Amino acid sequence: MKAQNKLYLYILMSTVLLVIIAVWSLNIGVYDFGDKSAFDVLIQYIKGDSRLSLSDKYVVWDVRAARIVMAILIGSMLAVSGTSLQGLFKNPLATGDLIGLTSGATLLAAITIVLGGYFKHYLPEAVQFSLVGIAAFIGSFLSMLLVYKISTSGGKTNVVMMLLTGVAITAIGFSITGFLIYISKDEQLRDLTFWNLGSLAAATWTKNIILVIVVLISYFILLPKGKALNAMMLGEKDAQHLGINVERLKKQIIILTALMVGSCVAFSGTIGFVGLIIPYILRLLFKSNYVFILPLSAVFGSVLLLLADTLSRSIVQPSELPIGILTALMGGPIFIAILVKLKKSL
Repeated sequence: MKAQNKLYLYILMSTVLLVIIAVWSLNIGVYDFGDKSAFDVLIQYIKGDSRLSLSDKYVVWDVRAARIVMAILIGSMLAVSGTSLQGLFKNPLATGDLIGLTSGATLLAAITIVLGGYFKHYLPEAVQFSLVGIAAFIGSFLSMLLVYKISTSGGKTNVVMMLLTGVAITAIGFSITGFLIYISKDEQLRDLTFWNLGSLAAATWTKNIILVIVVLISYFILLPKGKALNAMMLGEKDAQHLGINVERLKKQIIILTALMVGSCVAFSGTIGFVGLIIPYILRLLFKSNYVFILPLSAVFGSVLLLLADTLSRSIVQPSELPIGILTALMGGPIFIAILVKLKKSL
């Protein structure tokens, strides 16, 4: 079987798995639909059945379905951003949360939440509506530029410098966010807690539409870059000899990764390690072939986050566990495993 056909088969199988998990997730929750399943109610809603109660419609469409779609979109973006960064830096430790992108996005989002009231009214209404999202993107973009400038010299990235820069950005972000928590009001404090722990509870269809636009723009450019990232594994000079526009590739990955991470942080807060777990598992199966890893990470990132979110709202019903706690519990051991594997080269 040709490699391209194999890739399509893997994508089809993983997509079927994602649909099965989505249907299962739709039926998980404390709300009772009577003798019907949530999936049956959703089908009735899509068909426009007038017999459905308003509460059934609200729970199945505006709460559960919106949340499932957001989990799919954000999980996919976090995995693809991590995979793209690892290909760019040629290292499996390069993910948005470990090198400071998430911290930078969270920091500017936190500043906007606490201090935005002092300058919001000077801005156009369209900007006011998406101010936290814009701030999160700017924070992740500036963090990405800082990490790249400090850790890269002569076209080569120093992994230790990259990780230490990420640690420094995270420490600065933590300290300033701590100060903002200290001076914040009760409502602002609740919002900041949401950002720091991560949650999909605030999912809406408006937010999902914005995320879909970000996904379409980012994936249209990034997903065909598998061969280019494979060439980057040989080194930047060799990649250039193979016809890869290295500088253009770097700019595309930096900007689009910052856009994806910033969008995720804006709508779901800090959800770490998705961009570490998925590429690590796929790399065990496909080595470092980004032609396979990059598109498959888009699907398996969705699978992972949807599973984590379903568990987060079912373990301690009727409350929910912050999803960032679960992903950190899953990602921590894998991070240690990668460090052990790479300790000689580091």
